[in-house]
Amino acid sequence: MQSKVGAGILAGLIAGIVFGIMMLIMTAPTPSGGQIPMMQMVAMVVGSDNITVGWLYHLFNSAVIGAIFGWFFAERATNYAAGLGWGALYGLIWWIIGAQILMPLFLGMPPFASLLMAPMRLVALGSLVGHLLYGLILGSGVVWLARPKELVTV
Repeated sequence: MQSKVGAGILAGLIAGIVFGIMMLIMTAPTPSGGQIPMMQMVAMVVGSDNITVGWLYHLFNSAVIGAIFGWFFAERATNYAAGLGWGALYGLIWWIIGAQILMPLFLGMPPFASLLMAPMRLVALGSLVGHLLYGLILGSGVVWLARPKELVTV
């Protein structure tokens, strides 16, 4: 199990870096009419507005979420197609749990706020794409890292 969890952590960190770069580029509207990088909004979850704090929190979550994937899904991800499928589903689930429920609650907003508020819908779409990409990289990364190479088929 350690190698599956370890593979999940490493693949989660790699996927988290890619998603984090997206969150540096993506912006969200502020109540005052401005724009902030999504990574700054991530930092706000832990009471900061520092992008470095956002990165640390994001990468911590990426590693933990990756470890959970490795623990529960590495056995199901027997090849790259399965890894991609399970990873995409896992990314979608975390978009709902993390981006649509937990993050809004931590920021003092109602669940699904980004879908309910018209100015935030584009942010919600970008977040969905980012979570799906995270899941695809995570799933394929776990297959690459955790499966014996002779057992991996396309």
